[in-house]
Amino acid sequence: MPPKQQRGEATVDRLLTAALRVYAESGHEGFTVHAVTRASGISAGSLYHHFGSFDGLAAALYARCMEQLFEQMVTALTRSRTGRTGVRALVTAYLRFTEEHADAALFLHASAYSGYLDAHAEEIRAAKESFRQSVAAWLRPRIEAGEIAPVPEALIEAVVIGPIAEVARRWLSSTYEADLAEARRVLPDLIWQSLRRVP
Repeated sequence: MPPKQQRGEATVDRLLTAALRVYAESGHEGFTVHAVTRASGISAGSLYHHFGSFDGLAAALYARCMEQLFEQMVTALTRSRTGRTGVRALVTAYLRFTEEHADAALFLHASAYSGYLDAHAEEIRAAKESFRQSVAAWLRPRIEAGEIAPVPEALIEAVVIGPIAEVARRWLSSTYEADLAEARRVLPDLIWQSLRRVP
């Protein structure tokens, strides 16, 4: 890799790392161009050069956090042999990521309805596509074998991700009480009961 490209990638990494730290420490109100450039030591001109806008940086940070979460989930899923153990793997991986990478999880959940996601929808869709394809490839033979109910893959994703995302959101919030350990114990079987094919 040419030195200029290496420097560019290092700059992007510093900006994204600083942006996540700023968001974790200061919340939405403190998440500004000035705060990120101050925390990273990189100029606003360089930020705009690499991301086009502050919304572009936020969308790139969202994609980065999402890819980290999906990587852990897919790794756990592909080690699983049955539908039931696959559901357990997805639930456990999501909740473990939330606990171990709370800053990234908070940014993901807080960004869910942000305008910058709409403005960068193609980039976000592309980041999600690899995850969807991996999950679909794992699901298909189990659906064909009659282990998992023949439900559209998008609905299976909603059934699996919906409950764990809500528990994670509550755990990350100061408004609710949520026990991730209890969720890891209880949710896999509850979700599995919704997905398994009943004879």
